[in-house]
Amino acid sequence: MNGGPRGLRAARVAVVAVLPGELALTVCLVAGARPPGWVLAGAEALVLAVLLLEAWVLRSLYVAARARGADRRAARQATVREVVPVTVRRLVVHELRALGSLGRWIRRGTHGVRPGDLAAAYTGPQTAMMYALLFVSVIETAGLAFLIPWPAVHRVLLVLDLYGVVLVLALHAACVTRPHVVRPDGSLRIRYGALFDLAVPPDAVASARVDRRSPEGRLITLSEDGVLDLIVGSQTSVTLELNRPLPFTRPLGGTEEAHTIRFHADDPRALVSALQQPA
Repeated sequence: MNGGPRGLRAARVAVVAVLPGELALTVCLVAGARPPGWVLAGAEALVLAVLLLEAWVLRSLYVAARARGADRRAARQATVREVVPVTVRRLVVHELRALGSLGRWIRRGTHGVRPGDLAAAYTGPQTAMMYALLFVSVIETAGLAFLIPWPAVHRVLLVLDLYGVVLVLALHAACVTRPHVVRPDGSLRIRYGALFDLAVPPDAVASARVDRRSPEGRLITLSEDGVLDLIVGSQTSVTLELNRPLPFTRPLGGTEEAHTIRFHADDPRALVSALQQPA
């Protein structure tokens, strides 16, 4: 076996097989459970073997990239792209960006908004739902503390519940700190937290209008005729007609095209006015 496709497949299979078990073991240790010593020793030996395999494959891919003429940074990036699936990379990046948004939210800052830009918020329809979800999560955490008699299970659920509360807050913070942005030149940046980001150049916009709708579907829904709905709280309030199809990237990395975009803004008239009358 070498560091090529076979080595890469073996490394991915090893990670998928070992990491869930290691995660479960870590949660048990955090919760206070103490498995037998041979279990710990075997798990650590297995993880060490996987790490050595990963290091060997990474080094082989890095050396191959350098041999093709890539500089060190490009070789490192190419190596990570080869080893880590795009779905995993995007999930990790989304989560890290959302968690980073908590600090920006506390500081009342925004991401990607420059002087002269119009920042258009879109969290109005989902704010009550987010806080209700947080309230339910806190009540659930407190209730389980009284209902579950086993301390180890209680600690595991407490860790998971608290992390879930943080993630809900982080998702909402990412939406608050990453609003839609209209530039002075008429370009538009349509976003939903750290999950969706689409730049619309001014020459691609045929028309923009206030158009309140209550579509059904998931956050990102693309119809067969190329109409993209970015739904917030079951609402969209702006319809953007394009004069050419624009590609967009889904949260997990899939790429598609849309010729009409419907999305929500808390003040759709201000956003449409800014698009129709750029500075």
